[in-house]
Amino acid sequence: MKYSKNEKQIKYSYTVKDKHWVGDGFHVHGLIRPNEDLLPYISPFILMDYASPKNYLQSTTPKGVGQHPHRGFETVTIAYQGEVEHHDSSGGGGIIKSGDVQWMTAGKGVVHNEFHSNDFTKKGGVFEMVQLWVNLPKKYKMTDPKYQSISNDTIPKVEIGENKKSSLRVIAGEFEDIKGPASTFTDINMYDISSVSEDNIAIVVKENTNSILLILDGEVNINEQVFSEQTVLIFDKSGENLKFKTSDNFKGLFLNGKPIDETVVAHGPFVMNTKEEINEAIDDFQNGKMGYL
Repeated sequence: MKYSKNEKQIKYSYTVKDKHWVGDGFHVHGLIRPNEDLLPYISPFILMDYASPKNYLQSTTPKGVGQHPHRGFETVTIAYQGEVEHHDSSGGGGIIKSGDVQWMTAGKGVVHNEFHSNDFTKKGGVFEMVQLWVNLPKKYKMTDPKYQSISNDTIPKVEIGENKKSSLRVIAGEFEDIKGPASTFTDINMYDISSVSEDNIAIVVKENTNSILLILDGEVNINEQVFSEQTVLIFDKSGENLKFKTSDNFKGLFLNGKPIDETVVAHGPFVMNTKEEINEAIDDFQNGKMGYL
């Protein structure tokens, strides 16, 4: 693919090899955090954890994360392998299986937990998931909590690529007038992309939006630079065309969104606009105003 002046260029690229435990069920690479350097180029996305493929033995006790609060943003969990069961204090909950997506709007506050499903726990197997935190604009930070269970069969899948060897799932937003099932508070495009063999892929996005590509498996070649699995590519805002060449058996997650031009103050499970709002969130949780499980 030839370079064009309207093509998006890479601003940051990095790989996080180290992993840490979230609870006892999610062994993750912490790929994105809302630091001052990254935030202008990742907003509205403020956190990304990747639980790369890991085999879990059969068990009688589900592994995961016990009850904890959130306020001011949304959590999005994309299941590639394995199953997660979720319950929250607003009444939301369910089991997400391979190919499914869970989209939880914490809004003014929820308490929830996340565990491997009972079925997955009993059988064991390979577990692979991505969890994102998507920021909410100030005017929606105190919206009522909401839960969206998005099953694999409701996510449109499109054949793409120069060699038609690739596919794209539209989880949120649009791709060539095909709309994804997720309801969002800001303009967001979220795509799963896969290639069975080498292919040239082109994606068009709006000018002055933020774009991120996480390589889950295989490689991509962008302007003669090759990037491999577990690499995060964060692009400059300018440009509308994103072009890359995939390897055999490529799998990636593409995120694009209109940045939220507001101050971000993040503290633990809360993402607000001021320190005072963080303190209020802590008090509200401690006083039971976010509910109970």
